[in-house]
Amino acid sequence: MCSHYQTLKDADLLLKRFGAPAKPAALGKYDMWPRYQGVFVRRPVEHDAGDEAVPEREEVVGRWGLISAMTKADGLDKAGKLSTFNARSETAAKSFTFGNAWRRAQHCIIPADAIFEPDWRSGSAVATRFTRVDGAPLGIAGLWDRWRDAAGQVQESFTMLTINADDDPLFRDYHQAGKEKRMVVILPEGAYGDWLTAPATESRDFLVPFPSDKLVATPMK
Repeated sequence: MCSHYQTLKDADLLLKRFGAPAKPAALGKYDMWPRYQGVFVRRPVEHDAGDEAVPEREEVVGRWGLISAMTKADGLDKAGKLSTFNARSETAAKSFTFGNAWRRAQHCIIPADAIFEPDWRSGSAVATRFTRVDGAPLGIAGLWDRWRDAAGQVQESFTMLTINADDDPLFRDYHQAGKEKRMVVILPEGAYGDWLTAPATESRDFLVPFPSDKLVATPMK
């Protein structure tokens, strides 16, 4: 599970690398933790309405920790406290929390300079920072959802999709011994557009490990 990442410092990268149509006034906190507000990129909800003025992509600020649109108003407090910042790709489709977003193919990309995972090989957790070897930002595959209260106020939120990493050459060395190894899905840049427009029946085609030789792990000591 990834519970800490660093978003972008340079808002121009959203335009250059992720195709966002406008540079946001602010990117929020650089170090992101669950329930913080962060930036993600998606296909606009209004895209299929036939309005040519609607861009192909948009940048959105939302809560890291998905809240399902199916959540009842009186269940929001409980839902908001759940650990929904990562979604297991194997079970997301049947999950109450993630099922609506999965079935509706509400795909998003979470831009990041780095993600963090703990290295337990020394016997204690050592925070380790993962970045791309070429210095480019990471584009993490995620799901988004939109919850509305009775007054119509909107809460945007997102989660990172994860896959098993027991056999991954890099991520198999992280997390505690004896526990399943997991990793977030890092998309190749050439797949960004296809991921955002893919139907739910094709979602799993994108959920594959990023090449380990294109990532570098740096212990934070």
